[in-house]
Formats: sequence, C-alpha cells, structure tokens
Amino acid sequence: MKILCIGRNYAEHAKELKNEIPSEPVVFMKPSTALTRNNKIFFYPEFTKNLHYEGELVLKISKNGKHIAEKFVRKYFEEITLGIDFTARDLQNKCKERGMPWEIAKAFDGSAVVGNFVTMKEIENSGNIHFTLKRNGNVVQRGESKDMLFRFERIISYLSQYFTLLEGDLVFTGTPQGVGEVKLNDVYEGYLGEKKVMSCKIK
Repeated sequence: MKILCIGRNYAEHAKELKNEIPSEPVVFMKPSTALTRNNKIFFYPEFTKNLHYEGELVLKISKNGKHIAEKFVRKYFEEITLGIDFTARDLQNKCKERGMPWEIAKAFDGSAVVGNFVTMKEIENSGNIHFTLKRNGNVVQRGESKDMLFRFERIISYLSQYFTLLEGDLVFTGTPQGVGEVKLNDVYEGYLGEKKVMSCKIK
C-alpha cells in the first residue's frame, strides 16, 4: 500500500501559503508507516516546533490500474473518507529554502491520518462533496470538492501515468484554506457532510 498526495489543489490554500497556483497536479508520497487509522493517538514529533494540520478528502483505490483515462476513473475507486496530512511546516520551509525535497516534513511516521471509509453511494451529492474539519469542537476548515483545481478524475488519471495504482492505495486529494498549528491535547474530528468519519487526538 502506498499513499499518494496532491499539494496546492485549492487556490485559496495555495494563496494562504504564498505558493504559486499549479498548472498540473503537485504530487508527493508518504510510506505505509505514515498511516494513522481512525481513533488512534497521534504523537507530536520531537523534531518540529511548528506542526500543521491539513484536512482533506481521501480516496481508496479499488482495483489495479495503469494509464487510466479520465472517463474510466470512477471504476477505480468506490470509497472515500476525510484524512489529515500532518506537516512539519518549519522543516518544510527550511527544505524549500535550500531547494531540497521535503519528505521529512510530510512523510514521517504517523503523518497520514485516515478516517473510516464510506462508499461513494452513501454520499448525498458525490458531484460536490462538502467536508469539515473540527479542532476541539470548533470548525477550522470547510471544503467542497467542486473547488478543487484538479478533480478526482484528473488526479487519478494523472497519477496512473507515472505509478501503477494498486488496490488499497490511498490518494490524499489536497487541503482547502484554513490550515493551522497543532497543539498538544488537540482533538480533531472530520465530517463528510453531516457524517462524522474521523477522530484523532494529539499527545
């Protein structure tokens, strides 16, 4: 199982971090050791002093595929959830300044939280999925899939040109604006519409 991630997929988020808006998907990966499942504790890593949450929709690949045309993409995923891409922002900024890759800021152990998956058939409006991330009971991020720069079809088709997608692979589709700093003892909850699908506590 691999975790494929899309960066800067919402224009307002790119702007809030003062990044350029991309003309094609920005791709990075996390190893399987980055996975933190629903209701598991996330331990604040000692190597960062500026950890950020980034809530985003996560797709689960349902069958193997390579060079998938956009018109066939919906046959390759059946489930979705909300996840958190935890980012060591201080390390990321330092790596960017030096022109270096920033996996240490994104792909560390436990950095990919995923909630419970639900089928696309359970989503009331799969053409525009509304999602929410709460921190300690307060909404910190709201997103709608229609605001993505690159929709699900484009993302999966694009990824499949470079990587063979395997059943069980996860695709983090990017975060909307509203990312912020993580504090010890924070509790994060993720919602698809009104349905709670994710919970994670920081220790």
